[in-house]
Order: sequence, then C-alpha cells, then structure tokens
Amino acid sequence: MGKATKRRRIVLLSVGGLAVLLAWNTIAVRAETAEAEGEHIVRLDGGDIHVVEDGQADAPTVVLLHGLGGSTAWWDPVLPALRGLRVVRLDLLGHGGSAKPTDGYGIAQQAHRVGMALDRLGVRRATVVGHSTGGAVATSLAERRRDLVAAIALVNTGPRADAFLGESVAARLLTTPVAGELLWRFRTDSTIRDALSTAFTREVPIPDRLVADVRRVTYRGLTATGEGVDAFLAESPIPDRLTRVALPTLVIFGAEDRRWQPSSAQDYRQVPQVRLELLAGVGHTPMIEAPDPTGALLRDFVDSV
Repeated sequence: MGKATKRRRIVLLSVGGLAVLLAWNTIAVRAETAEAEGEHIVRLDGGDIHVVEDGQADAPTVVLLHGLGGSTAWWDPVLPALRGLRVVRLDLLGHGGSAKPTDGYGIAQQAHRVGMALDRLGVRRATVVGHSTGGAVATSLAERRRDLVAAIALVNTGPRADAFLGESVAARLLTTPVAGELLWRFRTDSTIRDALSTAFTREVPIPDRLVADVRRVTYRGLTATGEGVDAFLAESPIPDRLTRVALPTLVIFGAEDRRWQPSSAQDYRQVPQVRLELLAGVGHTPMIEAPDPTGALLRDFVDSV
C-alpha cells in the first residue's frame, strides 16, 4: 500500500469518526431530559411545573409567564409594584425548575398545562401577564379558559411572524442542525450572554441568575418552544386572537425592541378594550430595563380590572 493510499485511508477514517461523533452528539443533545426541581412543584401528567407564589391567597391574582429561555426570575424586578396581590409565577415546561421532557412544547399544550397548574393551585380568576413567548401562551390560555382569565397583559409579544427581526449570531447558530447541538454542548456563559444580547437595548447588567437559567433549559425545550411560537403565529396573528377573545387587554412594548419591529405594536390597536403603552428607549425586556414604569403599568391595569 502506497503512502498516498494510507493518507487517504487515514483521512477517510478521521472524517468518518468525526461524523459519527457529531451524529452521536446531535442525538444525545436532542434527547436530553430533566425532572422538575424547586420548593413548590405542581405534579402534572407529562411534566411537572415549578411555581413561585407571593402575597395572600385571598388577594386578587396576577399570573406571570416568562419568555423563551427565561424563568420566574425574569419578573423579580417588578414584584415590589405588585405587593398586596397574589402573584403566581410559573416556569413554562422545559424552562427553569419545571420538567424538561422531549415533547409537549406547542403553545396550546403549554397553555393547557398552565391552566391545569392554576386549577391545582386553586386560582379561579386571574389577570394573566406574558412576556414575549409567555404572551403567546397567555393568549392561548385566554382562548381556552375564559372562566379563568379575567384580563390579559402582553409585554413585548410579537404580534405576527413577519414582524420578527431576528436573533444574535450565536442564537442563530444554536438552531442550525448539527452545529447548533455542538455549540450547545460546549456553550459558555459568554456564549449565552451573546445570545441574550438582543433581549436588551438599554445598558443593564444581565444577572447571573438569568444566564444560569438558560443553562438549565434543554436544547429540545428551547428549540421546540421556539417552533411552537412560529406555528402559533402562522396559524393566526395575536391581535386577531385577542379581538375574538375580547377581554380587557394591556400591551406594553419597548419602543427600541431589537427582536420584534417596534412599529408592529400598532397592530394591537385593533383589539377592543386595549391599552397600548410604548416605553421610549426600552428594548425587548421592559421588566429588567425599566422595572419601575413597567411595574406601575401592570399594577394599574390589575387594579382597574
């Protein structure tokens, strides 16, 4: 056997071995699951939900739902404004302390699970607030459970699919087949902060807790939830859904959002009983970028309901 033939064989074996490793990593990362963890877990078939409650059980209830890759911690800065209310924060399936199975991430499935968790908690009527993806879940819950949802508030929830501006380079790579799973395997805090960069416009420190929460999300939970939002918006824009629901509605939108076209917030003006609030100089995450005005708007809305 000549030297050239040996070199070709070595190259082919190396390439083949690399392909096997990449395939194994792709399958392993996509199959990763985790059980729920935390002080307060609501046990549900198909995946338990982590819950954090504040306030008195007999006070008016407000439910807070985080966005993609988030957790209950994203709402911490606005809690002082909601003092005196019963505040129920839930980690969506696949996020935070909730279970992370391989399926169940459609928006309607997420909303159904939130509704079941609230039933178990004894919540009978609530104002439901959702940030970004959480707003899609809140909308779906309102569609399904008019008995439960008294009013709805959306914080930087994109109204339609074509209003999406895109993600950071790191975030786009995460959804690229094979490369995404490899990047996920070796993700660092720096990579995560880069992926989170478009969630903020104001120069605010990103708490370490938020970075840690992204680390806890499984690859399947992250990508499947994102796909669920895409399907939800493709089926019907959120303003059209809210028009049919016809509940008191508050829309808060950062006027400098880097993920959704800020001008698309005007789509919500078609919704009956809507109150639209644009926050100047604020990006995709008003709860962290401008917690005082955001908290005040939420509190005023809950009190009015």
